[in-house]
Amino acid sequence: MSLRTGRIDMPRNLVHPRDEIMRTMDRIYRYRMTTTSGGNLSIRDEAGNIWITPARVDKGNLTRNDIVCVKPNGEVEGLHPPSSEFPFHKAIYAARPDIKAIVHAHPVALVAFSICQLAPNTRLFHQAHSVCGKVGFAPYACPGSEALGQSIAETFSEGCDSVILENHGVVVGGDCLASAFKRFEAFEFAGKTLVKANQLGEVRYLSDTQLEAAAQRGVDFQSYDPGVATASEQELRRQLCDFVRRGCRQRLLISTEGSFSARVDGQSFLITPTQMDRELLQADDFVLVDGDRREAGKLASRAARAHQAIYAKHPHVQAIVFAHPVNATAFSATATPLDVRTIPESYVFLRDVKRADYGVQYGDDGGIADFISARNPAAILENDGVLVTGLSVLDAFDRLEVLESTAEAVINAKSIGAVSTMPTKVIDELCEAFNLH
Repeated sequence: MSLRTGRIDMPRNLVHPRDEIMRTMDRIYRYRMTTTSGGNLSIRDEAGNIWITPARVDKGNLTRNDIVCVKPNGEVEGLHPPSSEFPFHKAIYAARPDIKAIVHAHPVALVAFSICQLAPNTRLFHQAHSVCGKVGFAPYACPGSEALGQSIAETFSEGCDSVILENHGVVVGGDCLASAFKRFEAFEFAGKTLVKANQLGEVRYLSDTQLEAAAQRGVDFQSYDPGVATASEQELRRQLCDFVRRGCRQRLLISTEGSFSARVDGQSFLITPTQMDRELLQADDFVLVDGDRREAGKLASRAARAHQAIYAKHPHVQAIVFAHPVNATAFSATATPLDVRTIPESYVFLRDVKRADYGVQYGDDGGIADFISARNPAAILENDGVLVTGLSVLDAFDRLEVLESTAEAVINAKSIGAVSTMPTKVIDELCEAFNLH
């Protein structure tokens, strides 16, 4: 199986380094994880050439022709000089032959850690801990200097994969640019969540046993050919594709986190595949699951059994999202409850949000389904984000948006004054007005 595609057959990467760098930088800039002048990406190809973003060119407007190639002998090919940070890219590649791509940028949360001389503890979530690899901290040196290259390379030579640069930003490496981007995004996600969680209370971190439990979970389905897709299945595939992409662009999902499914009939459903970049999913990437069978040639999300248990217990549920939006996920990493009795929309859409103990969703007993009902369409998952259900794909996504907006408003309100929730009288009035009994 390919970790890059989530399919059993692994296609060759036929994208030119110029295009891969251009597209990845566009995504980083669009996600506001760097500035017009900040950050640089590189790829080392099989011939030893280093393809890198140029110096002094607008990161929000890069073209493929702007990308520079530095030959092993130092010869430069391109319209511009290479990034001023080229020395540390070269030093990392020399120190770590296994690294084939590097991402350096200045995402706000990780910069905050860098100026506090700290690195995020990725034990916040199992996926962040797994994706980010060993975390390091490189002492300050002047940007573009050989000293900075030496400082960073020494940290990478110790086996680190994600490195905070003191008073500067972050550098991550990977075996390809896709994996380096996923590592960078997951690292920033952990950093942002920690910033929010620290405003709520004491942050919980996962033990070795808890991390191992998450790593060992798997999904055992037999392969089958489902035949010709019905029009309703085709429509659900389109909807899932559109809303997963929207979720990524609104930062409700990230490329390595979250699963989204939709019921097709009594026991079959479509679900996101495992270990594929969520934003790049196409309609035919979603996996049809029917009982103990999954669509041939694809691997379903490792959360598929949890989705299946919820569908089995709750016939009214037509769509399910497991997601990690930063603000709601911050509540999952602390003992602070999320009270959605804040504004009418929050309560009408979400009712009372339950909290599930860590790992319930990994069990084979379907216990996660007990935390969902018609009266409780959403739940906080301890150190693992949130679970939201809906009567349609749109309804589930809408509730996810409301949940994250509510969580962000509550966190913001705590910095202003005491949070005032709606009294029982108001809740009773809402239940009557919107038939919530």
